[in-house]
Amino acid sequence: MSDHEPKTRTCAVQSVLIGSGHPLAIIAGPCTLESLELGLEVGRHCKAVCESLGLPYIFKASFDKANRSSINSKRGIGIEQGLEHFATIKQELGVPTTTDIHAPEHADAIAEVVDLIQIPAFLCRQTDLVVASAQAAKAHGRAVNIKKGQFLSPGEMAGPVRKATEAGCENLMLTERGTFFGYHRLVNDFIGIADMMELDCSKFTDLAPPPVCFDVTHSTQLPGSGEQTGGRPDRALQLAKAATALGVHALFIECHPDPKNAWSDGATQVDFEHFERILSAVARIHHAAQAN
Repeated sequence: MSDHEPKTRTCAVQSVLIGSGHPLAIIAGPCTLESLELGLEVGRHCKAVCESLGLPYIFKASFDKANRSSINSKRGIGIEQGLEHFATIKQELGVPTTTDIHAPEHADAIAEVVDLIQIPAFLCRQTDLVVASAQAAKAHGRAVNIKKGQFLSPGEMAGPVRKATEAGCENLMLTERGTFFGYHRLVNDFIGIADMMELDCSKFTDLAPPPVCFDVTHSTQLPGSGEQTGGRPDRALQLAKAATALGVHALFIECHPDPKNAWSDGATQVDFEHFERILSAVARIHHAAQAN
């Protein structure tokens, strides 16, 4: 790592270390955990691609999609069956796992199984949710990933980080997923992402800022464009390359063998071939940057 690159703390997600000086981590999987079979299929593919490129891998899926554009959208399989599937995927694939949380009362149950608790962007300022997730993560030796709200500036993420820190969890990371721009578009502010990598946390901790992940596929969303959110997954490769060149510490990519028939986010998920193209490109960029 060159002297001018921002230094962050390390976020430990089981054996995967995320932050300054560590390999680019990949968080990937289907948007919704539609079935155990789908989770294993996608997880095996993502793991194999990551291993071939020397990139650490964390499996991602959601058992409940609470933030939907339409009340008629499929929500998922629920927490009980979802956590059973996560336990099986974790055991069979031998990789860390992550999922999103929507209710404080779910925090402890999720932390018993899942290695990285994800706070959704829309809920990043919900104090009870952040505090419960932080406390559960601390109790079970897990980590918390707080997605930056589409309505927040990078500097305002110091607020959620402070809540989690004062609740006892310092094993944190942040995720950028675009900012609302007012005409069914999300915009990625790469200056802002760099600022978030140097987030000022000095008022409440002596630790360096948390590492930053870039959400590739959600950044291609076209929110509010109909009953279901639209997207531009054809731009995922360009965004992933730009974020990797900037120096983010992890990439978040939703992947599905048949995106058009996915339960959710079919307009933004990438198929297996597209996933491989993205990872091949970012691996070259990351390895070149590490060599320098």
